[in-house]
Amino acid sequence: QVQLVESEGGLVLPGGSLRLSCSVSGRPYGRYATAWFRQAPGREREFVSAVTWSGLRKYYTDSVKGRFTISRDNDKNMVYLQMDDLKFEDTAVYYCAAAPGDTASMKPAEYSFWGQGTQVTVAS
Repeated sequence: QVQLVESEGGLVLPGGSLRLSCSVSGRPYGRYATAWFRQAPGREREFVSAVTWSGLRKYYTDSVKGRFTISRDNDKNMVYLQMDDLKFEDTAVYYCAAAPGDTASMKPAEYSFWGQGTQVTVAS
């Protein structure tokens, strides 16, 4: 059984930084791509960032490019999302997701495994 567990989010001032982490346990498929999605109240879950197994290919939604950085440590089965220059509109529940294989998709339906989500609130 594959399990993903996100670190605790938090309350951050605009312009501040926060790093989310996600631990992945029970890896039956070997290689897997990972991604971060987020969902704000009243809105659909949206893609934030994804990274392939090798870590060489990274993808970001336009609104976070230059501010967020995704990374992974396969030895530790960890995935990270470094969020800098946070804005009010980044407030959401953030979810870590994993998909078997090495294709990093932007579509939630492509991911088989999900974390429970962690709240990130940007407020002054």
